[in-house]
Amino acid sequence: MSRSFDVSYQSPSSVEQIHSAFGEEDYWLARLAAFGGSKTLDSLVVDPDGTVTVSVTEDLRSSALPAMLAKLYRGELNVRSTEEWRPADDRRVTGEISVAVTGAPGSGRGQAVLAPSGNASQLTLNAIVEFNVPLVGGRIESYVAREFADGIREIQRFTTGWISEHV
Repeated sequence: MSRSFDVSYQSPSSVEQIHSAFGEEDYWLARLAAFGGSKTLDSLVVDPDGTVTVSVTEDLRSSALPAMLAKLYRGELNVRSTEEWRPADDRRVTGEISVAVTGAPGSGRGQAVLAPSGNASQLTLNAIVEFNVPLVGGRIESYVAREFADGIREIQRFTTGWISEHV
């Protein structure tokens, strides 16, 4: 079973400003620090064509997990997320996000479009989370989908603030 969700966020920052921030190591280090937890920037690659690929690993100890998950997974749990942001036509940037969980049967993936909206930008994300656990998998997927959706909005707010301080 899987749970799909959509997120949309309007930002006062331009597509170009956001894409540029995604290519800055300082941005990623500040973003990881701002959201707490034990996250590590594993890699950041900016290709000559403007494609930005970033990988982050988060070490989730059972003490940091919601009670529902902490009861199921008492061992080591790591979440590795990879984001790829590629320039497209019409000043748009497309994104692919993947999330893999080590230590639990969970994963996620999403397709994003960052498009101009007047002098600002609009992020649209279509994503799916999967947590293959009998009986409670659907509840876990619903919870994780809500958390991801809220997290995407918070990340976009952070990005807007970071850009206003660094541009």
